[in-house]
Amino acid sequence: MPRRIALPAVLIFMLFATAAFAQMGGGKPSPAASATCNLGGGKTIKTDYSSPRMRGRKIYGGLVPFGEVWRTGANEATTFVTSASVVVGGKTVPAGSYTIFTVPTADKWTLIINKKTGEWGIPYKYESDELARIDMKVSSLPSPLENFTISYDQTGSGCTMNIDWETTRASVDISAK
Repeated sequence: MPRRIALPAVLIFMLFATAAFAQMGGGKPSPAASATCNLGGGKTIKTDYSSPRMRGRKIYGGLVPFGEVWRTGANEATTFVTSASVVVGGKTVPAGSYTIFTVPTADKWTLIINKKTGEWGIPYKYESDELARIDMKVSSLPSPLENFTISYDQTGSGCTMNIDWETTRASVDISAK
């Protein structure tokens, strides 16, 4: 008799534990993340993306092939929203909502700022909607980074966007126009 009660009790406990874990964001392999840059005077940049995990995989030149357009994260394409005109790596980007993609290689990355928004991410078929292609600097991180991360470092006149994952950092300078 106790066995008939124990099995349903265990199943109910597992159901509630799974629901609680999902509500805490656990179980989502590439959770949502965002990064912001305050350029002063009410001028801001916000980037929303999904943050995949390395999980023992070879990332660049493996999971993310070299020389191909990458959605720069996971799931939906990464957004780039600026409240004012900015200069990204020397190219003017008017205030507005954009999608960013990248083309990683071993020693150079290209940032693509695209006017089309709301897409899933890949396959990339939005060349006609590109606003700019911008060279990014590439450097090595001191140790492997498990979580894909986009961040902004404040500088005197703007910020630097950093894209970090595995042992690679790709960066580009951004300033208010």
